[in-house]
Amino acid sequence: MPVNFDLNDLYAFRALVEYSNFRLAAESICLSQSALSRRIEKLESALGIKLFDRTTRRVTLTLYGRTFAERSDQLLANVELVLADINKVSQDRVGLVTVATVPSAAYYFMPDVIRRFQTRYPRVRVKIIDSSAGNVIEAVASGQADFGICFARDLQTTIEFIPLTSDVYVAACRRDHPLANKKNLTWREFYQQDYIELDKTSGNRHLLDKMLDHIVPERPSICETRHVTTMLGMVEAGIGMAAVPAMSMPMSEHSVLTHLSLTEPVVKRTVGLIRRSGRMQSYIAAELEKLITEQYRVV
Repeated sequence: MPVNFDLNDLYAFRALVEYSNFRLAAESICLSQSALSRRIEKLESALGIKLFDRTTRRVTLTLYGRTFAERSDQLLANVELVLADINKVSQDRVGLVTVATVPSAAYYFMPDVIRRFQTRYPRVRVKIIDSSAGNVIEAVASGQADFGICFARDLQTTIEFIPLTSDVYVAACRRDHPLANKKNLTWREFYQQDYIELDKTSGNRHLLDKMLDHIVPERPSICETRHVTTMLGMVEAGIGMAAVPAMSMPMSEHSVLTHLSLTEPVVKRTVGLIRRSGRMQSYIAAELEKLITEQYRVV
């Protein structure tokens, strides 16, 4: 099939997909509405399919349009990646790598990796998007991040998951807590204490609710928060205990915090690297990926 359209036509298509409005889309790429309309018509003619359904108020993708939008986004991302590499990478590597990661993984994986990476590539900047598992997955799926680190959950078929390590949930508490000297604690015993929990937007909360659906807490939580780091601050303040991923605990001995193993059941999560299937990775992003997998991949 001959290719009778160019990159400008694809950018015009992407703008109309994003704004669903000819005027706004045209303004976003500095074209007149008539010029944008001609580009869309040219693209539809070249493909031999109708990409949009048009009404007086809104423009929506057809079934064929949705399929083409997905493929064209991937094509443009790859083209932009190649151009970015040509422009930014020279004998001394320069550029930016963006990594989306859940906060506990950012704390556990990234400091030492970034230190080693900066030794090799001192002119490359690393941007960390530390957010919830859902936001990490979205950042990778949308191309905002080169790759991500999170735990395995209901991933889209377009996301590739590479397991790195297994992480277990523990009960964080103060060293002066009455139960601090115990070796382990069952989940039922944990829920008999004053405890802090994550809210339902958290990926960790989603996993724990699924794994512990047979256990009904005897009392509600003292407090609910969105991030593990906030929970640990509350534990340190003496508000209560908290069930947290082991990798979120301080790596060296802490003057205030300690933790107990949680049992019956032992709840684990697999933490891994995620990337969008079919995405052409830049050289420097691939190098950072390689450092992470070489240092931490044990599963």
